[in-house]
Amino acid sequence: MTAYSPLAPFYNELTRDVPYEAFADFYEKLWEKYGIRPETVLDLACGTGTLTAIMAERGYEMIAVDSSPEMLSEAMERFYSLEGAAMPLTLQQSMTELDLYGTVNAAYCSLDGINYVPGESLEEVFHRLHLFIEPGGVLVFDINSPYKLRGQDGQVYVDETDDVLCLWRTWLSEDGSALEYGVDIFSRQGKLWRRQEEEHREYIHTVEDLTGKLKKQGFSEIMTFGDLRPAPPEEKEGRIFISARRNV
Repeated sequence: MTAYSPLAPFYNELTRDVPYEAFADFYEKLWEKYGIRPETVLDLACGTGTLTAIMAERGYEMIAVDSSPEMLSEAMERFYSLEGAAMPLTLQQSMTELDLYGTVNAAYCSLDGINYVPGESLEEVFHRLHLFIEPGGVLVFDINSPYKLRGQDGQVYVDETDDVLCLWRTWLSEDGSALEYGVDIFSRQGKLWRRQEEEHREYIHTVEDLTGKLKKQGFSEIMTFGDLRPAPPEEKEGRIFISARRNV
């Protein structure tokens, strides 16, 4: 299954509505809530590095990790243009093979990156994060909720600009454990249009399962929040944030 390969050059253009600054604000308030002031931060599944760059500009030493070389290429172009900020360290790794050179004070995984991890691989991801987050450090990530993913079954979505049209078709997997996306990307090539295809799969994870696996791998002080809100998620919440402290 390919994901974020043909889409990479157009990702930033198609996601201009993502409130990256609000994500950064949310993380900083959350770290304050836990009583930490991180210096080195891991951006897991960093994509094209927009949020990584914002955090670097706010003074954090950033490590940017993603499995897609195409997305990392876009990220590195962004990082080279940073002024007055430390250049993020960029690593091509899958979440289940995370292997850093040292530890970080905090880590985050934004925009439902955890949904791309199969249920049977979650414990390995949390285990590796536990290895590389310092004792007392904080992990925060968000997921597309089961309510949201199940509600998208059979839907069609269109993203477009003057030079690219992205058509998303969605369906639940046969066993109901994941939402699958067929993505058609039409990009302008002079007077012609080029068609490319991708496939994505987001696994449905419950808060109960995630918190149980976090505890098993040595995390505590687990909190859940609504979409960028300092309040518990509502019954029909679309995006849910989960945070946890790495046990001392």
